Amino acid sequence: MRNQRLLIRPLVLVALALAVLLAVAVGLVYFTLDAPGRAQFARLLGPRAALLVLAWALGVVAAMAALQRWWVPRVSALPELAEQTRALVNASAPLQLKARAQADQQPLADAVNALAAQRDALRADVSAEVARASASVRLERNRLAALMSELTQSVVVCNRDGRILLYNQRARRQFRVLSDAPQLADGAELIGIGRSIYAVFDKKLVAHALDSIGQRLARGAAQPSAQFVTATRGGQLLRVQVAPVTDTDGGDGAPGTAALGGFVLMLDNITRSFEEETARGQLLHGLTEGSRASLASLQAAVEMLGYDDLEPAMRERFLGVLRDEVRTLAGRVDEVARQSADSLRTRWPLEEMQGAEFLAVAARQVGAQCGVPVTAAPADARLWLKLDSFSMLQALTYLGQRLVDEFAVRALTLRLAAQGTRAQLDLVWTGHAMSTETVMSWEMDAMRIGAETHPLSVRDVVERHDAEMWFERDRAAHQAFFRFLLPLASSGDEAAEGLAEVESRPEFFDFDLFAVSESDAALDERPLSELVYTVFDTETTGLNPSGGDEIIQIGAARVVNGRLLRQESFEQLVDPGRDIPAAGIPIHGITPDMVVGQPRIDEVLPAFHQFAQDTVLVAHNAAFDMKFLQLLEPRTGLRFQQPVLDTLLLSAVVHPHQESHRLEAIAERFGITVLGRHTALGDALVTAEVLLKLTPLLRDMGIVTLGQARAAAQQSYYARLKY
Repeated sequence: MRNQRLLIRPLVLVALALAVLLAVAVGLVYFTLDAPGRAQFARLLGPRAALLVLAWALGVVAAMAALQRWWVPRVSALPELAEQTRALVNASAPLQLKARAQADQQPLADAVNALAAQRDALRADVSAEVARASASVRLERNRLAALMSELTQSVVVCNRDGRILLYNQRARRQFRVLSDAPQLADGAELIGIGRSIYAVFDKKLVAHALDSIGQRLARGAAQPSAQFVTATRGGQLLRVQVAPVTDTDGGDGAPGTAALGGFVLMLDNITRSFEEETARGQLLHGLTEGSRASLASLQAAVEMLGYDDLEPAMRERFLGVLRDEVRTLAGRVDEVARQSADSLRTRWPLEEMQGAEFLAVAARQVGAQCGVPVTAAPADARLWLKLDSFSMLQALTYLGQRLVDEFAVRALTLRLAAQGTRAQLDLVWTGHAMSTETVMSWEMDAMRIGAETHPLSVRDVVERHDAEMWFERDRAAHQAFFRFLLPLASSGDEAAEGLAEVESRPEFFDFDLFAVSESDAALDERPLSELVYTVFDTETTGLNPSGGDEIIQIGAARVVNGRLLRQESFEQLVDPGRDIPAAGIPIHGITPDMVVGQPRIDEVLPAFHQFAQDTVLVAHNAAFDMKFLQLLEPRTGLRFQQPVLDTLLLSAVVHPHQESHRLEAIAERFGITVLGRHTALGDALVTAEVLLKLTPLLRDMGIVTLGQARAAAQQSYYARLKY
């Protein structure tokens, strides 16, 4: 269609020129003849006028063929070359123009490529200089990131508008506990770079704390802070300490004029300690209140026994009352003592540790102490324990040493596996079994390792962990083992379940957000570079949303402050409740077995809705994905009312002369590596990178704000697509 538009105008001009040329030729011949000649010329030409029209038509056809062959390719190639050159100019990575089909344009493309190569070389030199100059800054940032990642306290740093600009791993685990859908969104709908902390905490609580800090700053306090306790939607109790992030001075260097640039939140989950304090209070209350009646009875009986004229029968009766009340009181005190002892034993501070890491450490220590090979069987990386690692290592070492010394065991194996809400830790050997009496003796004796005797026994270690331990023999495998049933790091204890796949020090910070403040202007009036985007994609059973096709996967990533936050992503398979056509499986790779047991869209969509809250939605061919979401509104009650940008339409705005605006074609033009194509998250990540490449090109065209981008997109040819 674009080539036809390029052909029509020159073809009309050629046709008119041929008609004028033919008319001029006929007119010149006619006017050069005398009167008889003109009459004869008219008689000869009249019946043959159709031949002139045919000759003109043949000339037009020949001209059209020539234009189609030589003119159109050259004219259409120039705008295409210009668009590709603009993309090359804005490319952040080295990019070259492809070879041109027109030989006369190849020297121009070569010259552009040469300039681009020089630009890339100069850019590399500048980048190297900048890298050397900012090495110290990066070092400090890395040190801070490392420190934050290793802190055992949840830390969240926000700018003055409450937008999160830094958080550590502990905070991510904490927010996962607070999530309504921890298995789906993993807490990402609550915490993330650029997200508002007020999605979790009441803004009035934080504002009150900041107001108190501001007053102390005004009075010249050096390190003011405030704290409050709040309950989350899930019933968790959090103690939040607030500390200010201030400018070094108030702008004029005067003391006491520091301006509040942001704040730090340090979070402690006090749910368990609060419950323990409540239980202890109830225990004490029960002891005092429950003992009042017994003490009154004892006091009355003692007073009556003091009378000399008391009859023997009555004396015996009061003695019986004394004995009964003493037994009742003693039983109550024993019960309180038992509960208190249990509480003290189980309140020993236990730490969270990855199971595979504990096995590796235990294998090294037991092997070094016992002098025999110790093998650690592979363990699930998602398995985390809650234990006193030192005492548990001592127990394993003690048992291993006794096996080697008394039964001449030559090799040991450690294995770990989940068993319901507990973890099975086995110390395995091949060889002699032992009697129950021997096991009980080893369990109760004080642990002796080498020449050192420890005050604890294996039984003490087991009780410290509120665990269980026994001996078992596997006759089929000719093996015996001690089994410890240990507590897992549960979600209520802010466990790190599911976080082992995250890098040890992910990039969870963006200090540039300190300079970003909320604008009261409407979203349409805000620059594209200042917006927060949720770039998403869906995989579906088919291409007909109105015909019963369903979503089978949703993937999304966030773009904040011009950066793609790959770590803050959303990806979830969905059980569509219907068959997945075999024809689509080679495209998206999702088989019926993969969605068995997965949540339905009614469970997944609320988590995605919260993940995308307060952001601009972005998709490639967004009309298709949005149609599915709109059709789900009556079923789920959820509406996605935020603005939507479509990278397909924006590409057509920026590059109107390109033949294709498929996601792969756009990625190739921008030099974007495509990974995970036709998976929801993979396509979302590519779309996000395309958005970041399109933004500066739109700015060069004078399209700066969201409203301008939406208006320009609606003028493109592809905006007519409906589903």
